[in-house]
Amino acid sequence: MSRIETRLAGLGLTLPPAIKAPPGVVLPFRFVRVVGSRALISGHSPQAADGSVAEPFGKVGRDLPVEQGYEAARLTALSMLGSLQRELGDLDRVKYWVRVFGMVNSAPGFDKQPAVINGFSDLVLQLWESEAGAHARSAVGMAELPFGIPVEIEAEVEISQGG
Repeated sequence: MSRIETRLAGLGLTLPPAIKAPPGVVLPFRFVRVVGSRALISGHSPQAADGSVAEPFGKVGRDLPVEQGYEAARLTALSMLGSLQRELGDLDRVKYWVRVFGMVNSAPGFDKQPAVINGFSDLVLQLWESEAGAHARSAVGMAELPFGIPVEIEAEVEISQGG
């Protein structure tokens, strides 16, 4: 078992399978695109253990409190890690988290997007620690997100060759 898989298991966390798109939805893109020593990661949503899009849905600051948004961002991290593992074969190939772009489905007037996206960042830092897990980040509010999801996050990582 890899170092990152061991840490996930120690936290009692498992990675979801590939996303099950809602009926009638076509996803004509790659979730992870490797270019040289970088992996560009498409926007991910929170996933349930069966691969479906996880509930709850709605706007943070109206339908969900910050704490549920934080948990949605944490589930989004697990979704992204599952995609990375399927593409790279081993999460230990992630040398550095470079950039994270977090989008929050925000109610009018809601301004705590950074606190929501911390659910993602905190898990990455817990798994990769301060040097490799440190990343540049944006956390912004959106009027709407696909399917009413509360959070969507994309990222870029530097990877080691191999696998």
